[in-house]
Amino acid sequence: MGMWVGRGRKARRCYGFDEISLVPGEVSINPNEVDPSWEFNGKRYEVPILAAAMDGVVDVKFAVTMGKLGGLAVLNLEGVQTRYEDPSEVMSEIAKATPEKATQLIQKLYLPKVKETLIRKRIRQIKAAKVPAVVSTIPQNAEKYGKIAQEVGADIFVIQSQVSSVRHMSREYNVCDYGRLCTTMKIPVMVGNAVTYKMTLELMEIGASAVLVGVGPGAACTTRGVLGIGVPQVTATCSGQLRE
Repeated sequence: MGMWVGRGRKARRCYGFDEISLVPGEVSINPNEVDPSWEFNGKRYEVPILAAAMDGVVDVKFAVTMGKLGGLAVLNLEGVQTRYEDPSEVMSEIAKATPEKATQLIQKLYLPKVKETLIRKRIRQIKAAKVPAVVSTIPQNAEKYGKIAQEVGADIFVIQSQVSSVRHMSREYNVCDYGRLCTTMKIPVMVGNAVTYKMTLELMEIGASAVLVGVGPGAACTTRGVLGIGVPQVTATCSGQLRE
């Protein structure tokens, strides 16, 4: 079912969390006896939340705190944490900026190159607290930063782009070979984002330990406004589900 949006083109209705209501089941349970924990790669985590790889969300301190609570927080290896020795000064400057100046400021602050020494340092800082170190990078740098992350003891490596594809095409730069990377890395590799059953299946078939589902569904995400791309999360999740 769908509706026509142009000559010969149909669009399917999609749904977000605020557009549906959950119907109570036939069996009720004491909330204190509910187990929200989840298992990944043979390890169980108490908090079923993966904190986003965004500079405004995860720094070393947050990753450590989240880890001690039983959850996972993804540190962006291409953000301010790996560009500045003291990223707190940069984050404070951004927080104090007016909305009009924030964009210009961010563009300027992200000009310094990522330092591989800081990648190693941040991962070691997280590991020193005896919690899982989860790090993220874009596909173009996945092979280079993946080796470093694995070398210094990262527990999970995330390759993240707005839209992930096994058959990505480019003449401008070398395309990341997800299959080779997933099979040669000695730590679990998560890949995303995807919003369809077919793409989710393809990413898992080439060896991804997990697939991140969703493109442009969040309130803080600018993808829909900038690129016009986005799929409400309920539909994306259902479309990305795999059935045995």
